[in-house]
Amino acid sequence: MKVKSSDLKAIGERFISARGDVRQGEFESLVKELKAAVAAGRLEEAAAGIRFALLPDLDYSSAQALVRSLQLLKAAEGKGESRTRIAVVGGYNTSTLVPLIGLYLFGAGISSEVYESPYGVFRQEIHDPGSPLYSFGPKTVFVATGWRDLLYLPSVGDDRAIVQDRLRRETDDWVRLWETLHDRLGCTVIQNSFDSPCWRILGNHDGRHPAGLSNYLSRLNLAVQDQAPPFVIIHDVGHLAAQRGLSAWGDPRFYHYAKLPCAPQYLPDYAHSVASLINALAGQSRKCLVLDLDNTLWGGVVGEDGLEGIRLGQGDAEGEAFVAFQRYVKGLRDRGILLAACSKNEDSIAREVFMKHPEMALRLEDFSCFVANWQDKASNVRTIAKQLNIGLDSLVFIDDEPAERALVRRTLSEVAVPEMPDDPADYILSLEQHRLFQLVSLAREDLNRAEYYRTDANRTAAASSADSLEEFLPSLKMMARVAPIDRQTLERSAQLVNKSNQFNLTTRRCSAAEVRSRMESPEWITLTVSLSDRFGENGLISVLMARIEDRDLRIDIWVMSCRVLKRSVEHFLLNALCAVARNKGLRAIQGEYLPTSRNELVRGHYLEMGFEKVRDEADGRTLWTFRLEEDRPPLPTFVKEEGSR
Repeated sequence: MKVKSSDLKAIGERFISARGDVRQGEFESLVKELKAAVAAGRLEEAAAGIRFALLPDLDYSSAQALVRSLQLLKAAEGKGESRTRIAVVGGYNTSTLVPLIGLYLFGAGISSEVYESPYGVFRQEIHDPGSPLYSFGPKTVFVATGWRDLLYLPSVGDDRAIVQDRLRRETDDWVRLWETLHDRLGCTVIQNSFDSPCWRILGNHDGRHPAGLSNYLSRLNLAVQDQAPPFVIIHDVGHLAAQRGLSAWGDPRFYHYAKLPCAPQYLPDYAHSVASLINALAGQSRKCLVLDLDNTLWGGVVGEDGLEGIRLGQGDAEGEAFVAFQRYVKGLRDRGILLAACSKNEDSIAREVFMKHPEMALRLEDFSCFVANWQDKASNVRTIAKQLNIGLDSLVFIDDEPAERALVRRTLSEVAVPEMPDDPADYILSLEQHRLFQLVSLAREDLNRAEYYRTDANRTAAASSADSLEEFLPSLKMMARVAPIDRQTLERSAQLVNKSNQFNLTTRRCSAAEVRSRMESPEWITLTVSLSDRFGENGLISVLMARIEDRDLRIDIWVMSCRVLKRSVEHFLLNALCAVARNKGLRAIQGEYLPTSRNELVRGHYLEMGFEKVRDEADGRTLWTFRLEEDRPPLPTFVKEEGSR
């Protein structure tokens, strides 16, 4: 008998929400139905089922069962085109880790092909230009090493000067490895930090003595972080080990018998951590945290218990846990995550808590969107995405009610919905373990994002009061800085390229390492636009990268933040690009539009900019040209260059 798709989702929901011993039985039922779906040719359903079940806290045997399910699915699908090529080169045995990394990448929607180097030969592979590593040509290289792979460990009798010299030589060795990889591949490198063993030769003094191993590893990790260039990301294995306990994480039996990097039960979390970094590199981290209010930000129901009756604040264990969670959420907001409220409540009653309760860490101004009514949560989540002009796949939904979580999971599959524990003291760790807001860089625009969205509300209000767009745009008094990508704007440029979906002509992605390579190449022209207006700063909002080919300039990537669409910034940037191209003696600019499910907005972009269509391709692509005649006037724009009058 065939299992309906809805039944498979129902089994998955039962597994996710199950507690204790029941959970394993539900998981076994899910795996059985996944196999049945693959066998019946319902491959999309099976893929969705695997992603549905792929939690970061899976035990090792369950994770391996999903690896086998994924292998069955891929065998049934046949070999398709992989968009992301990843190499894992390790000092440990990575044979069990690599399939788990691939599993979690699949869960994040990343199609990957992974090359795994033989055990313990990572230095030889990196230094040998003829090694299979370079034949594979990865865009990301994960250097899966540990403290046992260090070459210059101190001895107890070494004095401070000797230890310092060892530290310098050790750091220089890793820097050379990174630079070799980057020079030959133009890749991003993910490098493990060095976790400590659970034993200490010098006992408590090990952390203070210069030659103490724990002291040395602490200093080495700081040096490695400090000297890592933008194309290197340090994977904090020490934090993973500390969470689990050094003796449990680094159980020596598993190294001596199998050369594993940690105890097997922690391999799924290890793999999920690595995959979350690759996911963040691809620009797929979440942007917005959607929060229920009653029993999520405070204890009780404010509409029934009143402002004085909710549990929040010092002197009560549960109340203190809610304050701690609010402070954590506030920290996410301060680093650039948008906050939205989604509550079944009277709007005025819900807002009153934020305005009047003395123990609230969050205030109304911290929220970019506030929705409190009696509609179903799924509809309100759609409203929030629309109001913020971001995709549903940018949202994380938090609610204490299992039924509300299940509704949003089943109705809006793009929205991430972590399962929440019963005790609010566990809320922070429950959200944290999913790594949905993973960072690989932090730009000024990230820190100011909530302020940008707040000022956007003022712009929207001004636009609604204007009689026409032609009246509104001049009133903004927009000023822009246009400049090539440099070291200060490198990380933000890579971030914008990888996160932009709507105003993105080709949706090609580009790592920080690749952006840096283009930035330094005479064959490439790179431009960024930073915008301000009478309401405040918008930050760096557009990136364009084009390659010189003979006497033409071919645009490869052109992206712009959705916050500034339809303000004539695109006209301003094309005018600037034309000026640069003419100065280089070029005759035309070539453009390309590659349609996706997300960039319909710019289908007519090149036509509107005055480009002429060259041809249509079978895959839906259109090719365009813009001739650079000397007498061709600039496009009209309401944006002025900073410093002009």
